[in-house]
Amino acid sequence: MVPVNRAGRPFILAFGVATIVLFVIWQPLGWIGLILTMWCAAFFRDPQRLTPVAEGAVVAPADGRVALVDYAVPPAELGLGSEPRLRISTFMSVFDVHVNRTPVSGRVVQSVHRPGRFLNAEDPASSAENERQSILLDTPAGDVAVVMIAGLVARRIVPLHAIGDHLVAGERIGLIRFGSRVDVYLPADSRPLVAVGQRAVAGETLIADTAGLRPALTTTRIG
Repeated sequence: MVPVNRAGRPFILAFGVATIVLFVIWQPLGWIGLILTMWCAAFFRDPQRLTPVAEGAVVAPADGRVALVDYAVPPAELGLGSEPRLRISTFMSVFDVHVNRTPVSGRVVQSVHRPGRFLNAEDPASSAENERQSILLDTPAGDVAVVMIAGLVARRIVPLHAIGDHLVAGERIGLIRFGSRVDVYLPADSRPLVAVGQRAVAGETLIADTAGLRPALTTTRIG
């Protein structure tokens, strides 16, 4: 059994209660409710991950499909200037795990929530216009920004971090309910290790290199 993140428990309970009511009203509706309850439980699943550990290793912050590998200016609220940085974006469908993880180890120095629109998260414009939670990490390689973006269906970003937290690569940083995407902005000279269309696994897939990967990688289990 895959663990369920506690942020999803009220939703699963609500779906379960609604299912019981639907069974009382009309059995076919109850079966539909049961299927939706099972989907809701699967949506909030929170599996353990084995995170690669090496100098310069950047791991995927989210499960899903790599939607963008390009250069872009980080969100203005983080104060990182107007110089474009390597950006790697991962799009999550409603069937992916939605617990997000920090791509690198570092200290949270900023965490800013910005209200916005709910465009399709696959639209590049969503990076600038959608509701988002922008996180700035102070790391040995320099500043790394992680931006959790609400999508067409997603309506709530749940932070699982606080300013001042010292995070280990692969540690949970938040959850986006019902769809969305996560952007990572990396320091100068970082090089991507993934391509658009590739599938990524949060906390496990290497997406970039900031310092030259070592020949051998170790792993650490992040619960």
